[in-house]
Amino acid sequence: MPNIYFPHLNLQFNINSTAFEIFGVSIYWYGLIITTGILLGTMLASYIARREGLDSDIMIDFILYNIIFALIGARMYYVIFNFEYYRDNLLEIFNIRQGGLAIYGGIIVSIIVAVIYTRKKKTNFWVFADCATYGLILGQAIGRYGNFVNKEAFGDYTNNLLAMRILKTEAKLPLSEGILNNLQIAFGEQYIQVHPTFLYESCWNIGLLILLLIYRKHRKAYGEIFLLYLVGYGVGRFWVEGLRTDQLLFGSTQMPISQIVAILSIIMGITGIKFCRNASKR
Repeated sequence: MPNIYFPHLNLQFNINSTAFEIFGVSIYWYGLIITTGILLGTMLASYIARREGLDSDIMIDFILYNIIFALIGARMYYVIFNFEYYRDNLLEIFNIRQGGLAIYGGIIVSIIVAVIYTRKKKTNFWVFADCATYGLILGQAIGRYGNFVNKEAFGDYTNNLLAMRILKTEAKLPLSEGILNNLQIAFGEQYIQVHPTFLYESCWNIGLLILLLIYRKHRKAYGEIFLLYLVGYGVGRFWVEGLRTDQLLFGSTQMPISQIVAILSIIMGITGIKFCRNASKR
């Protein structure tokens, strides 16, 4: 009996969130997938850095400095906008082994760290940011599969070609009214049927990565790759976030905070591109 399957694609998976144990300590697929994304992203960013004439070690050193700050930022973002829960469960703030990391928090903190780091290294921030962007996108595309194995961060009910079914007893909350009204029976068990938003976002990021690799030779100023990423990822994230059922809402509004940040990133990206192009003409 699969705990995840795609009925219209005839794909079945039986995934345990625990990959293996070491001395009685569970090692989760989520952590392994995130780590793989970081490693492969660093390799790609280092390769691009060499092509740009930078010391490739600058990317490796940055990751070593930044990884803890990025994790803290991703966790803080998630906790701040989900504080109604954590207010009564303070110790759970430190439990990241089951997920609860928001990529926007990690990105925001990483940008701050990158500004400080490039000043210390006397490196042009915009050149560095362009190189690092490629690794970031690849890492995000891979990292989304952590949500897949955790059976979380899915969308509302759908019956489209890519519809994904998850064993109801294993699906992470919350489950929307639309999902609960369309429970599916298969293999003698109840399944929810939802948008695989992890897949949508991962595919969007791969597409964006390919476009930015092609555009690299046609850019008019340093910084454009990073700023186009802000625009491109912002558009994709705004769309995907609108499908998800686990949205972090802004205050008492019904507006997902990630959609607000996505809009701001689009505006900042477009404005930044104009700034960089004007600055390069001076």
